[in-house]
Amino acid sequence: MPTTLKLPRRDGLLAPYTLTGRAPVSAPPGPIKRRIGMAAVHVVADPLASVNPTLEVALDWDATLRYRHHIWSLGLAVAEAMDTSQRGMGFDWRTAKELIRRTVAEARTVPGAVLASGAGTDHLEPGPRVTIADVEAAYEEQCAWIEGCGGRIILMASRALAAYAKEPGDYLKVYGRILSQVREPVIIHWLGAMFDPALEGYWGSRDLDQATETLLTIVKEHASRIDGVKISLLDQAREVAMRKRFPANVRMYTGDDFDYPTTIRGDGDRHSDALLGIFDVIAPAASAALKALDAGDLARYADVLAPTLSLSRHVFGAPTRFYKTGVVFAAYLNGHQSHFRMVGGQESARSVVHLAEQFVLMDRAGLLRDPDLAAARMRRVLAVAGVE
Repeated sequence: MPTTLKLPRRDGLLAPYTLTGRAPVSAPPGPIKRRIGMAAVHVVADPLASVNPTLEVALDWDATLRYRHHIWSLGLAVAEAMDTSQRGMGFDWRTAKELIRRTVAEARTVPGAVLASGAGTDHLEPGPRVTIADVEAAYEEQCAWIEGCGGRIILMASRALAAYAKEPGDYLKVYGRILSQVREPVIIHWLGAMFDPALEGYWGSRDLDQATETLLTIVKEHASRIDGVKISLLDQAREVAMRKRFPANVRMYTGDDFDYPTTIRGDGDRHSDALLGIFDVIAPAASAALKALDAGDLARYADVLAPTLSLSRHVFGAPTRFYKTGVVFAAYLNGHQSHFRMVGGQESARSVVHLAEQFVLMDRAGLLRDPDLAAARMRRVLAVAGVE
């Protein structure tokens, strides 16, 4: 018989929920061919480290790297040390350097593994004395580390640049300098203010149309140095309009965790590849859907991804920047880590009601790989919240 447990509701009451009994989604073996599907992956905190979790970082390296092998085993690519790993929300550059070094080394042991890592300026504290030269030097340091490890670069947005920049020309100067130095084409990441309020007005304007034009100028001037652009604005129409204006060699990587199935499928003219935090949560479904797309089975593609949308919109619901809590919670439910603790104590960033709703949505989407284990772990989380 399917398991039943009591879950808290938004009205403050408890209600029984019976699991669907749906078989977990699985993907056929082999690579993904027609799209690049990158999962921006989380890190696993060390729950037994003697540190102040709000000020210091300690990782469970074995569990962290094991999860990357899980993603590669599904044919997906790994986007490392980005906002999903809590860059800018407790995860520092010092630890990110070690994570990048270790992950690049692990990727070399996996035939066909694809990996790219985030380079930003998060070790540079924004402030009135920060200059544009400081921002450039910070980017150069992180890019040099990634390339020195043998990795590929995802050029992340910079809080320091957002605080310093007076006009679009400042962005043209900084990005032009960095792009002129990289060894291999990079992915540029436009992270919207809903993900990080400190990035409001990025590209030199709060007007998104003007900001778009600045980014397009950079893309067109440096197309040979750019593999693609990841747009994290939760704005499908803007993404589709932008990709139509990209040079043919520049990819659009969707970062739209609200509407990814249609942007990835494409419109017959152009399509988006994927670089998504939600792919960490729905990895088996993402792999199954992209492999169905490889086979030209659009019905299977749509059927697999359709139930993941309500889950993704919930995980990335406002305040969106706390989506990382849902990502790690999913990994805990599915047995990829033994605990629900996070860097910076961010496991407390979502309410138990929010987590209970996520549990239900994962069940309905076929994303609980062992429903009995997931139910037992859900009960542990509820017990900590006083639900017996």
